[in-house]
Amino acid sequence: MFKTILFPIDSSRESREAADVVVQVAQIHQCKSLTLLSVVEDSESSHSPGMSSHEAIVELLDTAKGLLEAQGLVVQTLERSGKPGFVICDVADELQADLIIMGCRGVGLTEEGVSDSVANRVINLAPCPVLIVLQYRDWE
Repeated sequence: MFKTILFPIDSSRESREAADVVVQVAQIHQCKSLTLLSVVEDSESSHSPGMSSHEAIVELLDTAKGLLEAQGLVVQTLERSGKPGFVICDVADELQADLIIMGCRGVGLTEEGVSDSVANRVINLAPCPVLIVLQYRDWE
């Protein structure tokens, strides 16, 4: 069912935690194409420290690719520039992705944070289903 999966990543803990879900879904669905995407943002709009440098992106993608390949997955990497929410949706469309899996802090999914949320933009604009991996936290 999900043969082409797009996994947008940055240097956040949420991206690292979402990798476990990506591995499980890709293995269960015998994914044929898993693409890691990282977006270089300009420094004024960057939500992820260190994600405005080409070198940091290359290192991140190489590390993530190695970890996912160690799980038996075939992985491709892409680096793009622009506003992450829009770029993720454009790439999903280009790849004809069946699914986007991404980590999320959850802050942007509340009414207060919805305007700045990459996840919210992707949910609303994606050309395919989106699986948001939201780690449980004690919300007391």
